[in-house]
Amino acid sequence: MTAAPVEATGSNGPTGPTDAADAADERLRRWRLVLGGEEADGTGCVLAGQDAAMDGALTALYGKDGKGRPGRDRSAGLGASAPSVARWLGDIRTYFPSSVVQVMQRDAIDRLGLSTLLLEPEMLEAVEADVHLVGTLLSLNKAMPETTKETARAVVRKVVEDLEKRLASRTRATLTGALDRSTRISRPRHHDIDWNRTIAANLKHYLPEYRTIVPERLIGYGRASQSVKKEVVLCIDQSGSMAASVVYASVFGAVLASMRSIATRLVVFDTAVVDLTDQLDDPVDVLFGTQLGGGTDINRALAYCQSQITRPADTVVVLISDLYEGGIRDEMLKRVAAMKASGVQFVTLLALSDEGAPAYDREHAAALAALGAPAFACTPDLFPEVMAAAIEKRPLPIPDTV
Repeated sequence: MTAAPVEATGSNGPTGPTDAADAADERLRRWRLVLGGEEADGTGCVLAGQDAAMDGALTALYGKDGKGRPGRDRSAGLGASAPSVARWLGDIRTYFPSSVVQVMQRDAIDRLGLSTLLLEPEMLEAVEADVHLVGTLLSLNKAMPETTKETARAVVRKVVEDLEKRLASRTRATLTGALDRSTRISRPRHHDIDWNRTIAANLKHYLPEYRTIVPERLIGYGRASQSVKKEVVLCIDQSGSMAASVVYASVFGAVLASMRSIATRLVVFDTAVVDLTDQLDDPVDVLFGTQLGGGTDINRALAYCQSQITRPADTVVVLISDLYEGGIRDEMLKRVAAMKASGVQFVTLLALSDEGAPAYDREHAAALAALGAPAFACTPDLFPEVMAAAIEKRPLPIPDTV
């Protein structure tokens, strides 16, 4: 049985129970909402008022497990019409916080097959928009009627703008610092001195009586000029399992493209390769230029990316893929080895999302690691640090969970 995500203010009020009896009643109430009130749930708890309405919303979605086991009294279902689904969406937004609403929406799409109803504008206006909903809409893009496309674009734009607000400032600040530090100079001005490296290089000149170091040799870094200092190629697998990664990568691509010191190229692929660089000024256009699903030919995508590299020592290639290669495996690995040998900084991300590592091809991941390009999942918050390390040619901040 799938447990329902129960997180809401119930009849005891937002401050919670105040003594042991109230605490026991609250636990019983929550178990009743999770278990569904069937004869075997053992709670004996009767719901009323808002709790009963919450239970109805949960029953519609979680009343029967995905296989519809026989002998169960409750049955999941929201009806066949968009109005009934829209009412249900309104109900769950009333009773549950936004984070839980998003989980329930994803479960409704997976368990009850509501994807086709998302093609109707009134449905899109009722949903709580998030990265996963954007991925679903992109997968439905080709089947979407014209009457729905503008509404869908508005939903996608809202999510993209929210992501940009959260991620853009920190990304620009982190990478600007990395670009500054990537150009070392031997006679820095005072505000350009790298104090950590300078102190480490002059420890032998420490004067104990004065408790100070005489910095005979200054180490600093120059400020990056407005000319292009680094080139970044984002190579994104657009197979269906990579939906959230495509959304985040498109947003980051737009942020990187807005920085004058970085020349950014964005390439998406399945069995074909599409260069979306000319659309980077609007990540919504980028997203609607993708087509989630299909096969995977990493070798072909890397061949294209390799052909676009003109300054390998100043280039970072970021491959975002679960590494299930449908192309020529040995050729793929040879291309990665050749790029690294030429000076390219090669980064392999199994996912760019908050969901951790997806299912991925462990054999290919191990082969890439042997080439010095370890594959790992990366959260959006960590991505700026990963890019900064690649730009400065220092070890990547690989999470401990890898």
